Amino acid sequence: MKLPIGYFRFHKDAFMNYQLNRWYSLGFTRKEDIEAAGASIKSFDDYVAVFTRLGDTAVAENRLKNGAFYYRAAEFLVEPAAESKLPLYNKFHELFYRAFAEDQIEQHKVAYAGSYLPAMRLLPRNAENKGTIVAFGGFDSFIEEFYCMWMTFAEAGYEVIAFEGPGQGAALRTYGLPFGHDWEKPTGAVLDHFHLSDVTGMGVSMGGYWCLRAAAFDKRIQRVIAMPPVYDWMELAGGISTGLVNQLMKWRKLMNWMVKMKMTNAKLRHTINQALFITQKDQPIEAVDWMLGMNKEHLHSELVDQDVLLLGGEHDAFQPIKLVYKQEKALTNARSVATRIFTQAEHADQHCQMGNLGLALSVMMAWVGEFEPVSV
Repeated sequence: MKLPIGYFRFHKDAFMNYQLNRWYSLGFTRKEDIEAAGASIKSFDDYVAVFTRLGDTAVAENRLKNGAFYYRAAEFLVEPAAESKLPLYNKFHELFYRAFAEDQIEQHKVAYAGSYLPAMRLLPRNAENKGTIVAFGGFDSFIEEFYCMWMTFAEAGYEVIAFEGPGQGAALRTYGLPFGHDWEKPTGAVLDHFHLSDVTGMGVSMGGYWCLRAAAFDKRIQRVIAMPPVYDWMELAGGISTGLVNQLMKWRKLMNWMVKMKMTNAKLRHTINQALFITQKDQPIEAVDWMLGMNKEHLHSELVDQDVLLLGGEHDAFQPIKLVYKQEKALTNARSVATRIFTQAEHADQHCQMGNLGLALSVMMAWVGEFEPVSV
């Protein structure tokens, strides 16, 4: 699959512009639709309404792949408490598997914590099996939205098993599993289910943290791709700021009030509410707990003794390259560490290389290919 190249000015607001570029870069939307959306959107409510209409129009015109991704785009900024949240997700999920029905996507339910994790499995698209990649997204992502990546690996000869961990996609919405940072537990359940013993683990966005955590405790993961790493959110702040946050967290009522006051900002409100949704908590300070839970002590970088590839974008606004370099330095016992920072000149300097995802995929495949053959 040939993916679009270019990071465009679809919207004057940087956050909204990133989201519009994200849906375009994933390969299943039309540029003219994204341009029209950017010209129409003034608020989060506008965004949801515009993408819902684009989805309805695409379905009416039998453009099912476009429609599925427009519904996903709409669902992304719907507040968790809104009545339309789950129906939009269900519409996206059902339409996605209709749109890609000919791709022979295997859907699996992996037993976990008295419930299930959803997984999709893609077999190599040729006779040769180069090995297995076990992959997942980050934060509140769905496995289906990164299908262009899984498909690209399958077309290159890899078996791909992508799953949603607790708090993500259907793991939360259908199977009722709230989020937990100990990602070796769901990953281990997936490896058990598919009887895997030698895999490449790949985490996208915040998944870059969780794949390293999983590799620290499960050595069936032999190679790790963090796209990009988080390492520790507080490493972005100075020592004074870190100390202040640590002190404020001891005054939980005050901290909770302070976070509530800042939630007048739509972007922060969305992030806090989504964090509460995936963790199934209700107080803003509990979203701060969730974020602070992604830290270097919990990560245990010193236990990672596998081969590691770290990816980053020089202008990543969500997981800045400062965290990439800190993570690189912390991998003191890794068998090998490769780091690739993508640039604006390559159209890949943004978060998760939206703008030139194809380049990032080629870098990942070249790196994984260095370790063939792989026992499977």
